[in-house]
Amino acid sequence: MKFRWTSVAWSIVYLLLLLSLSTPLLIITTLFMFIPAVVLFTTLNTKQFIVHLVPVLLIVALISPVYVLLAVYFLIPALVMGRWYKKRASAMSTILAGMIAILGEYLLILLLGTVLFNFDLSTYVNDMMHTALAPLNDLSTANPLMSDLGFTSEDVSTISYLTVQIIPMTLIVSAFLLSVITHSVVRPILNSMEYAVPKLKPAREWRLPRSLIWYYLIGVVITLLFGGLESGFMSMITANLLPLLRIVFKIQAIGFLFFLVYERKWSKAVALLLSIPVILFPGLWIIGVIDLAMPLRQLVTKSKR
Repeated sequence: MKFRWTSVAWSIVYLLLLLSLSTPLLIITTLFMFIPAVVLFTTLNTKQFIVHLVPVLLIVALISPVYVLLAVYFLIPALVMGRWYKKRASAMSTILAGMIAILGEYLLILLLGTVLFNFDLSTYVNDMMHTALAPLNDLSTANPLMSDLGFTSEDVSTISYLTVQIIPMTLIVSAFLLSVITHSVVRPILNSMEYAVPKLKPAREWRLPRSLIWYYLIGVVITLLFGGLESGFMSMITANLLPLLRIVFKIQAIGFLFFLVYERKWSKAVALLLSIPVILFPGLWIIGVIDLAMPLRQLVTKSKR
């Protein structure tokens, strides 16, 4: 087999990443957990992949069965993305497939936790907030000069409620980022192994569906009608739909800036510098809306002539 030793090395990397989950490094290593399995599944046939995977599972099983569950958890999205790579699917469809798989696992875990273990997400978040804010309350009690740092029970309940409301958006964004990070690392690795896979379109060619503007308008109407609700399904929609679309419009705005820099033949560093304010400042997502609604790119091209 051509990549035998390379594949063994990736199996070892996967083992080390799994073992790192019991250390403080998990904050970083979790971001790269899908990569070894994606590389192995894409470059090996099914039998070879199992041969490389089984020793890893046996070793972690000897330490704790929990590691086996974690390995399976990270394996499923990796198999999905690897399958898309094998089909030579477009980069964006591969990223979206991985994102959906990760998001599906998030939802499955929440469902199983609720059904099998009576897990209550709202109660859990509220308890975590009380624990996290307790030191500030103690500090404000001990030092009158810092009394403003304290949080009442009502304050904690409000923060907990708002946190629960935006969990859907958080899960979607985190699933997308994990999928993007995985693709960004896996693609050059596969190319170095002479296994070419499609790359994402250049940022200057990013164009999102114009229908997103209508979705945003619908979200505005829903917010106006139901934004005052303190609970319920519509309240959760209003807390997540518009912020998600604004993130999407920021991506569109960044695509426009890269297009502008490309047409003007400026350095890519200029595009990167211009993208920073779009990411950091809330209102600049409107550039993406204007780019979708109006022929800005045609105007840039004509003005260059």
